[in-house]
Amino acid sequence: MTQKAVELIHQGRTLRGTEHVPEGPGPFPAVVLYHGFTATRIEPHRLFVKICRRLEQMGIASFRFDFSGNGESDGDFEEVTISCEISEAHAILDRVLADARVDRSRVALAGLSMSGLIASQVAGDRPSDVHKLALMAPAGGNVQEIVSNLLKESGADVHAPSAAYDYQGNWVSRALLEDLRTFDVYKRAQAYRGPVLIVHGCQDEVVPSQTAEGYQAQSYFGCAKVRYIDGANHTFDRSGWESALIEELVDFLKPEG
Repeated sequence: MTQKAVELIHQGRTLRGTEHVPEGPGPFPAVVLYHGFTATRIEPHRLFVKICRRLEQMGIASFRFDFSGNGESDGDFEEVTISCEISEAHAILDRVLADARVDRSRVALAGLSMSGLIASQVAGDRPSDVHKLALMAPAGGNVQEIVSNLLKESGADVHAPSAAYDYQGNWVSRALLEDLRTFDVYKRAQAYRGPVLIVHGCQDEVVPSQTAEGYQAQSYFGCAKVRYIDGANHTFDRSGWESALIEELVDFLKPEG
């Protein structure tokens, strides 16, 4: 396996990541993976590591970075907003497109949870740069309500005047909640007309599985491939659920021909 630590400087902050690039001259098709809310480029049960290693075996390069304020990247989580992460997601995509080892006509995006939303927005912003789009349990619809519910379940009083709220040891800013109010998620995603895969667990406890239907109907107008994994929770936390997700992804992302 060819796995290497990499860095990207964006707006004065270093984003730290990992690349998996097959041996050989290339150029290779590539996938950019964006991690979820309060997560890292590894994700629970090393999900992103497993996906990337599997992709490399298929001759596909992959790149995964920690957003600022997450994982090993610069910054603090209380400074995070979704608009900031979308800006960083664009910068990561720019870096991959500029890599001589990558076939820039075959670069896919994949996002889990909140970064399913982020990937959908990046693809909608620049559809000509995205070959395929894979959304795993993507946040959608009223995302501000989803995050507020997570905060409430952790014991935070989101109605109390405060600059930030404690969520499992992460300080979630009021600015992040207000930022989420500005998003018309499904509309912004509409401009992307390439292949789309949406995978959702039927027992997702964070983002309702009906959100996949929202993207299908309001963003992709019935053209997305939607797959539900029976019994699976939000981050596919059993071996069988994880395997089913990975099989859907690699089948969708495999090179044509």
